[in-house]
Amino acid sequence: MDSFESKFKTTMASKVHLLDKITHYIVKRKGKQMRPMFVFLSAKLCGELNESTYRGASMIELLHTATLVHDDVVDDANMRRGFFSINALWKNKIAVLVGDFLLSKGLLLAVKNEDFHLLKLTSRAVEEMSEGELLQIEKARRLDIVEDVYYEIIRKKTASLIAACCAVGCSSVSKDEELIQKMWSFGEAIGIAFQIKDDLFDYQKQGLIGKPVGIDIKEQKMTLPLIYALQHCDKNTRKSVINTIKRHHNNPKKVKEVIAFVRESGGLEYAEKSMYEYQAKAIEILSTTPDSEAKTSLQALIKYVIDRKK
Repeated sequence: MDSFESKFKTTMASKVHLLDKITHYIVKRKGKQMRPMFVFLSAKLCGELNESTYRGASMIELLHTATLVHDDVVDDANMRRGFFSINALWKNKIAVLVGDFLLSKGLLLAVKNEDFHLLKLTSRAVEEMSEGELLQIEKARRLDIVEDVYYEIIRKKTASLIAACCAVGCSSVSKDEELIQKMWSFGEAIGIAFQIKDDLFDYQKQGLIGKPVGIDIKEQKMTLPLIYALQHCDKNTRKSVINTIKRHHNNPKKVKEVIAFVRESGGLEYAEKSMYEYQAKAIEILSTTPDSEAKTSLQALIKYVIDRKK
């Protein structure tokens, strides 16, 4: 990861002083860097790390960072990981251009080194992430999301990037298409479990986790605990809760009432059960690979996805 950090800084370099200043700010405030970890561990699981692996990890991180910068503009968010967002400091126009710059850097990194096999996988993730976001926006207007649509949204929006991490890592060291697809499926299962865990955070008691509760309700997002609760209540209750989410989502008291309704309806237990099922699916796929240090580390990373507090 230390080697990756120095290589990643190089990929973001620009002769434009403003860009250099902003990318330096981004690198200094990086997150958990789970995605590069998935790239490296998947590569190690399937072969020996090489320069293509580092480029693949950089491509993923550039893509991920670009989407975060653009997301903050779309959501009009002023904070990211406890720090001011790019759009809060440099305004929307610059933030959008920075996101475009990061995305182009990722594409150029692949093209310059003829890593077309990696470009194919990351492009697939970009396509799915965009479709997932737009599907969520489309469905959020009517608040009529059912489980199948919910899973389609999170598979595309969140899980596709983690799937790409695992497939890119594998593809950087192996040409075995079956193995690469297996790693995509492995990452997808972890990604879905990861998103359900995020959904559950919205309903935990304040202070138990590292983020505020009720955010998804305020943003009128239909997550698995809420979908389950609405599917297992009477018609009048359903109508009342949907009306609250539509018209009173900025009222803290009303948001608390929705949270209490979901908790009492067994929504959290149901979502947890689904999360563990996807975790088990990932473990099952991993069990078909030979024992190694990388496999042990991936098992620990799967556990972290479920046990994390923020």
